[in-house]
Amino acid sequence: MMTLLEIERLSETEKAELILSQWRELQDLRARNAALEVELGELKTKLKELEDKLSRPAKDCRNSSIPPSQTRKANQPAAPPDRAKGHRKASVGRAGGGRRLHPTPDQFIVAKVRCCPHCREPIPEETQGVQAVYDKIELPPVKPMVTRVTQYGGRCPHCDEPYVAPVPTGMEAGTPFGRSIQALATYLRYSHAISYERLSALFREVFDLSISEGALSNMFQSINVRLDHQVAEILDRLRHSRLVCSDETSARVNGRTQWEWVFQNKEVCVHVIRPSRGHGVISEVFAEPGPRPTIWVSDLYRAQRNHPAQQWQVCLAHQLRDCQFAIEAGDQVVAPVMKSILLRSVVIHQRRDTLAESTLAHYRRDLDRRVERCLERQPTNNHGIRLKKRYTKIKENLFLFLEDASIPPTNNSSEQAIRMSVIFRKVTNCFRSDWGRDLFAAVRSVVNTGKRQGLSAYQSILRAVGLNRSLFDSS
Repeated sequence: MMTLLEIERLSETEKAELILSQWRELQDLRARNAALEVELGELKTKLKELEDKLSRPAKDCRNSSIPPSQTRKANQPAAPPDRAKGHRKASVGRAGGGRRLHPTPDQFIVAKVRCCPHCREPIPEETQGVQAVYDKIELPPVKPMVTRVTQYGGRCPHCDEPYVAPVPTGMEAGTPFGRSIQALATYLRYSHAISYERLSALFREVFDLSISEGALSNMFQSINVRLDHQVAEILDRLRHSRLVCSDETSARVNGRTQWEWVFQNKEVCVHVIRPSRGHGVISEVFAEPGPRPTIWVSDLYRAQRNHPAQQWQVCLAHQLRDCQFAIEAGDQVVAPVMKSILLRSVVIHQRRDTLAESTLAHYRRDLDRRVERCLERQPTNNHGIRLKKRYTKIKENLFLFLEDASIPPTNNSSEQAIRMSVIFRKVTNCFRSDWGRDLFAAVRSVVNTGKRQGLSAYQSILRAVGLNRSLFDSS
């Protein structure tokens, strides 16, 4: 830096050049300072966002859609000293408890005493009384039943045409594994998520039947085709249904994320796995021209809001969790009031069988008034503001279930129908082929529809695969 004496000795031209260079340097410093101020502002914004994020409550199964398996669980209290040492208190049971005796046992053992075990003197049978009656249950040895089919044929000596002797239904040439084996393999694979390797080992070790992994794959591919007519019948009934509940979850197919959709009601259930989570999947299932449902029940996901039904019932279970999260995040204006209103509506729904229609209508009008008064409040918390905007838009879709007993207040039935799919995804990491994806969706459609008809999972699969009977056949 130049001293004042050195500056005084400069010529006018040198002074002008010095002033110009200092001015340029000053402008550069100002520009750098402005850039630093912008950067500082961005850092302050990010810091505030981080502070807000840290101040938010943790999301778990109580206040969000996070499943209980991903919710942190508190440690249980320490065990009593006797248990800590490995001692276990005996269960006293209950009066009349225990397994019920089988109505038709296969064999009987009657144990009577011939002589006293102490003095060895004979004891008459008529003096003995029944001390205990119980069943012992065993499985018989399991082995496959092999039927050898010898089929004759030839050429007719009269018309010279070839002929082959017919065989009974189910005994046609092709795969050596009958439909009972196919149904059992399908049940174990798609209801218990057993891998090909373990399924092959299970058949070999338990049933003394050798089925390779390749044979299992070929078996499942043939089953996939045979289930088409069952799924088509279920889909047709769904399209003619008055009410449809829907939900979706992710699936992995060929290493990529796809989406499994479920469409169901009390009678049928349809699973569909597609690469898209958009509204196009709903349009595919309810293709035009065709019938449309009257009532749609779902969460607030955008594609679900573009439903084809005339009316839409919002799932209140999701709304209660969102309100709980907003309360924990600091909103004391809208969320607590809306939560109490929603809980009140559910209680009214549970009591509807004991209420007169006029009383039910009065309760519905009262709930609408409570919602209007709640939405007149002025929240300052961001979560309260968000909820107010939401319920202003969907207030007409909150309490339709009070007008019609067939409408559920929540979409829990859809989440229950899709629960096994989530377990299957976690256990197997899903599918390596499109046909495997489609077969899983078909089997889950058959199983969940059969459940609604009073059939177990194995009965549903056996009826669809082994007996070729409709799930809706009550005989």
